[in-house]
Amino acid sequence: MINERIQKTKTKSIVSKLVVLGGLLVLSMLGSLLWGRYSMNSGEVLQVFQSKLSGIPHSGLEIAEHVIFQVRLPRILIAALIGAGLSVVGASLQGLFQNPLVSPDILGVCSGAGFGAALGILLTSGIGYLTTGLSFSFGLVSVILTLSMVRVKGQAQTMSYILSGIIVTSVFSALTSLIKYVADVNDQLPAITFWLMGSFANTKFEDLTLILFPILAGIVGLLLLRWRLNILSLGDEEAFSLGINPQVIRISVILFSTVITAACVTVSGIIGWVGLVIPHICRRIVGVNHSGLLPASCLLGANFMVIVDCVARNLTAAEIPIGILTALIGAPFFALIYSQMKGEA
Repeated sequence: MINERIQKTKTKSIVSKLVVLGGLLVLSMLGSLLWGRYSMNSGEVLQVFQSKLSGIPHSGLEIAEHVIFQVRLPRILIAALIGAGLSVVGASLQGLFQNPLVSPDILGVCSGAGFGAALGILLTSGIGYLTTGLSFSFGLVSVILTLSMVRVKGQAQTMSYILSGIIVTSVFSALTSLIKYVADVNDQLPAITFWLMGSFANTKFEDLTLILFPILAGIVGLLLLRWRLNILSLGDEEAFSLGINPQVIRISVILFSTVITAACVTVSGIIGWVGLVIPHICRRIVGVNHSGLLPASCLLGANFMVIVDCVARNLTAAEIPIGILTALIGAPFFALIYSQMKGEA
C-alpha cells in the first residue's frame, strides 16, 4: 500500500514536470515568433493568424504575414522537431548502451548523412532534393554497415556496436574530406562547410513536410520501447527471463534512432551536443526511468533548440551556424555535469 502511494506520488511529480516543460516550450516558441529583426507585437501576430484562418486579407500586415509564415514559423517548428528528435535519440542510445557519453552520431549516422549531403552539393552545386535524398540514404547506409560489421564479428555486445560505429564514422569523414578537397573553392566548398556546421537559415515548410513523418514515427517507436529500455539495464539474462529478446530491442532502438538522426541531419546539417547533454539534464529533473526520461528529453530538447536558434538568428548581423552555439553552450553544461558525477563517484 505504501509502495503504491509512493509510486503514484512519483508519477504525479513526473507528469507535473512534463506539463511545465510543455508550457515552457509553448512560451519559447511564441517568444521566438515575436523576437527578430522585424519587430512585431503579440497583437499583430494574432491578427495575422486570424487573417490566415479566415481567408480575409488584412491590409498593412503583408510584411508581418510573410515574415511569420515564410521565415520564422517553419524554422521554429523544424527546430523544435529536430531538437526533440536528437534528444530522445541520445537518451535512448545512452540507455541502450549504458554509457553516458553516447550521442546520436555514435553509430556513424551523422558522418554518413554528412557525406551524402556533401556529395549532393558537389554534384548539383546546391542543396536540393538530390542533396537531401543522398544525405538521408547514406545516413541509413552507414548504420547498415555498422550492423553488418557487428554481425560479421558475431558478438552483438555494446562495445562491438561502438567500435564498428567509430570505424564507419572515420571512413565517411575521410570521404567527406576528399569531397571538400576536390570541390570548387568559390561555390561548392563554402556551401559544404556551412552546411556541415548546422543551420536552419534556409528551411521552409517543404522541409518540415519532408522530415515530419520519419522523425515522429521514430519518436513514437522509441517511446513505445521505453519500458523495455529499463529492462535492458538489468542485463540480458534478466531480460530473457521476462520474455524480452535483448537483440531484437537493440536493433529496433538503433533503427528508430537512425531514421530520426538521418532525417534531422538531412535538413539542418550536423548539430552536436544536443543529444548528449539534454538527456543528462533530464535525468536530474525526472530521474533515470525511461518512461519519464524520453518524454522529458523530447520537450526539453525542443525547447533548447528553439531558444538557441532564436539566439543564432538575432545575436549578430550575420547568422551564426547553430552547430557552433550548441557546442559553446553544451560543452560547459556537460563539463559541469561531469564534475558533479565525478564528485559523486
